[in-house]
Amino acid sequence: MGIREDLQQRAHGETVYYDVTRDVQAELRALEAQELDRRRQIKEKVLPFIHENEELRRLDLEAMDDSRRLSELRRRTDEVVRFELKRQGLADGLVDLEQFIKEILDEALGLGPLEALLADETVDEIMVNGPDRIFVERAGKIELTNHRFASAQQVHNVIERIVSPVGRRVDESSPFVDARLERDGSRVHIIVPPLALNGPTITIRKFSKRPMTGDDLVRKGSSTTQVNRFLEGCVKGKKSVIVSGGTGTGKTTLLNILSAFIPDTERIVTIEDAAELRLSKIDLVTLEARKPNVEGKGEVTIRDLVRNALRMRPDRIVVGECRGPEALDMLQAMNTGHEGSLTTIHANTPADMLTRLENLVLMGIDIPIPVIRQNIASALSVVVQIERQRDGTRKLSRVCEVTGMVGGEVQIRDVYVFEATGLDAKGRVCGQLKPTGYKPSFLDELRRWRGIELDDSLFVSSPDDDERPQTIGDPVTKPPPSPVGSVESVVHPGSETRHTATAAADEAGGTTEALEG
Repeated sequence: MGIREDLQQRAHGETVYYDVTRDVQAELRALEAQELDRRRQIKEKVLPFIHENEELRRLDLEAMDDSRRLSELRRRTDEVVRFELKRQGLADGLVDLEQFIKEILDEALGLGPLEALLADETVDEIMVNGPDRIFVERAGKIELTNHRFASAQQVHNVIERIVSPVGRRVDESSPFVDARLERDGSRVHIIVPPLALNGPTITIRKFSKRPMTGDDLVRKGSSTTQVNRFLEGCVKGKKSVIVSGGTGTGKTTLLNILSAFIPDTERIVTIEDAAELRLSKIDLVTLEARKPNVEGKGEVTIRDLVRNALRMRPDRIVVGECRGPEALDMLQAMNTGHEGSLTTIHANTPADMLTRLENLVLMGIDIPIPVIRQNIASALSVVVQIERQRDGTRKLSRVCEVTGMVGGEVQIRDVYVFEATGLDAKGRVCGQLKPTGYKPSFLDELRRWRGIELDDSLFVSSPDDDERPQTIGDPVTKPPPSPVGSVESVVHPGSETRHTATAAADEAGGTTEALEG
């Protein structure tokens, strides 16, 4: 309502209340914009003196090879910034001078406004959607921050600081790149115009300063002590494990935890697009794929590295992710003396994982499907499915054994299944990762040939977990496994459930049914 209308109403004896909140908020936004613009102008005046300072340039080059010189570089740069602010009279009236000087140092020597987010341990992922929109993920939820870049050019400068130390490049001719932060190995994806219409886009998947362990998974509710002990026994017993899940579900984190179970006496070769795994092992070889150069030459693929790894006398091969024809080489390695190897794959269910694995093999060579399935059944022992729940938490949803081939189909049996019970008052998913009662067929092999004893209590629910408790030592019903086609296959004790798009549908008269055992 305008002032004229207010006065007209007052003339008729009416009381008028004018809400000034909106005007105050608009004025505050204008003042904030003015302050940001002033700070940007000051930075533009000070930064050239840093870049042109010969001593700082020399220290910058030395700090690239010697991290001990980095603190000296930052100290000297701080002195230069304070001197120029005083000499040019730019510090008068600045809000929070020390924070402003830190911003200049971060922009000159680091990653600008991303530095504070990288130092924030509550932030799991950083997403830059152009200069003025920076999002983060905290506890599984995405939120907009008040951090921003001064300009698109500053974003490009930060991108150059990210990709140059690791030998990568990004420009209009090669407008996207996967890289890692040299400081901690965090995964980085960058895409720039003309493909990114809103400006340069950066996505950083942060690594925690302390690698996660199986105990951390239990504490966060992602797994249980039972499941961890089972998976530890599988890895130590040289059972090949594949971790399946969607984007951002924590596959690499889980792979890192599983890899830590490998005995220190074994030789390990890790292969990744961008090195992310952090293993504290004595005999460890880390390989990283390479993109082609400007002339389109020099590319080294994951498949090339898997083939070379076979000549390095590895006991285990750990592939960060199978996403192409290297899947065939990985399966062959598992079948030719490198059992116990580990990898991950993008898939929503264990059955989808088997179908995707077939498709990846066919990307490299045209061989009959039955041959591919036989290789899969022989190579893989355990499938771990991990999911991101609606509340943002990551949980192991299924742990399955690959039991073999029946009727030309690969068989899987659930060992543990996550049963959701609903949401609590805060909207968090409630449920338990429970054993199905099925005991894997390789337990006797682990005990007799590997010396690994997995107690039967790992595969039955405790009275507190189930309204119908199973007594330890009771016989476990083991119905015949159901075939896995292109959709789903789950077998529970005492019942058989088949969901397929092929054979089962035909047997049921053209419809998919659940068959009671």
